[in-house]
Amino acid sequence: MNKKLFVGNLSYDTKEDSLKDLFSEAGTVESAAIITDRNSGRSKGFGFVEMSSDEEAEKAIEMFNGKELDGRALTVNEAKPKRETF
Repeated sequence: MNKKLFVGNLSYDTKEDSLKDLFSEAGTVESAAIITDRNSGRSKGFGFVEMSSDEEAEKAIEMFNGKELDGRALTVNEAKPKRETF
């Protein structure tokens, strides 16, 4: 089963391809997305990576939490479910 990871403290210059390439070192990446501002199109400094298994997700957390990418130390952990907004 796929496991979604939250990736925080991204550089505004980081691209989805480089995020996917980095996380592929830990296993199969199903998807990688950097969240952007709706109005400006600029990165919000965080994104999500979906790994193909729980084991690969745990390995990615161990390998990349605190690792530097584009001059920033990443925060990597399991993504929490999206909150309902009212």
